[in-house]
Amino acid sequence: MTIRTARDAVAASAGYLRWLGFRDVVQPEERSASAVDLRGPGLVAQVDPSTRPTGLRAVECLWLNGLSNAATSVCFSLAGYTAEAHERADGLGVPLFVLDLTGTPQPVNTPAGALLAAGAP
Repeated sequence: MTIRTARDAVAASAGYLRWLGFRDVVQPEERSASAVDLRGPGLVAQVDPSTRPTGLRAVECLWLNGLSNAATSVCFSLAGYTAEAHERADGLGVPLFVLDLTGTPQPVNTPAGALLAAGAP
């Protein structure tokens, strides 16, 4: 799926999460302040379609949202991640993926590689 819009980025991420084995992945009709774009049983995911690297605060908020929902947190970004966000995600075990413009997610940290290898928990 070619990424042209933010909606395309969310749809590509949802499809990838389903491919990994997460069931019933949906985009909530009402977006909360936590900016979680996708949910499923045992899953919260954020998709950042902006042209700036995803920052530390976004990764920490996603991790906290996952923690409070006893869910796996997964982050997707079109522009990559700041060094601080990448380091924190590694420490917290948050999988980070970068979406290329063809809609193909690439794992960019160890937790993402582990999720790709093992699939959904």
